[in-house]
Amino acid sequence: MSDQSVHPVGEGAPLLREMSPGDVLTALRLGLRDFRAKPMMGLFFANVYVIGGWLLYIFFFVTEQIWWALPITVGFPLLGPFLAVGLYEVSRRLEVGETEWERNAILGVIWRQRLRQLPSMAWVVIVYFLFWSFFAHMLFALFLGPSALVNVTTSYAYLLQPEGISMLLVGSAIGAVFAFVLFSLTVVSLPLLLDREVDFVTAMITSVAVVRQNPKVMGIWAVVIAGLTFLAMLPGLLGLYVVLPILGHATWHIYRLATVSERP
Repeated sequence: MSDQSVHPVGEGAPLLREMSPGDVLTALRLGLRDFRAKPMMGLFFANVYVIGGWLLYIFFFVTEQIWWALPITVGFPLLGPFLAVGLYEVSRRLEVGETEWERNAILGVIWRQRLRQLPSMAWVVIVYFLFWSFFAHMLFALFLGPSALVNVTTSYAYLLQPEGISMLLVGSAIGAVFAFVLFSLTVVSLPLLLDREVDFVTAMITSVAVVRQNPKVMGIWAVVIAGLTFLAMLPGLLGLYVVLPILGHATWHIYRLATVSERP
């Protein structure tokens, strides 16, 4: 990582550093260290994510709308950055040498964020997720027709037809664009909002600036997040009990590696 920095993009925003690909490995190593230091905190927040995913799939199965599982599987991880806010606070405390606290102290910090900018950022993420779900529904009907939305609950043969394969390919490509845009908006914005008194628009602009300044490193980080999350979701979401805490803690360290903590 270079010591070179650029001017902040807005009032209260940090200086940005030039990053190197090795920073990704450094962040993962530090994320694993934080998870090992406070494993119960990581498992607690991962549990919310995993149980939420199970409940969604059960709901779609009971209501015979299991075809929604595909867009939800792609889109559900988009909520991960917001759900990992508690992990950012754990890493922040460990960073300054705090090692003893009650779980309620972390939850209290999250609760107090309701009076700051995180709720606004949360709405951005939620609306983005809902828009992706609507778009996936529209894409399904466009390629396979409205009748497929009914029949796919009893037969997945639609997905093996040329139209179904085309829909999966196009949907995956568009979904990747959706995911990368949201990644660019949130990769450092949520840790930044937790760490500094800035508005959520400035936080998002700063996050995009980090991606623009370090496209190669951020591209690697995006692939790492997508790949590990996908593998973790395969065994009934159970892998998220390990992957989500590590990625959550590592995201805090990506933020630290991408910014200058103190202004000169």
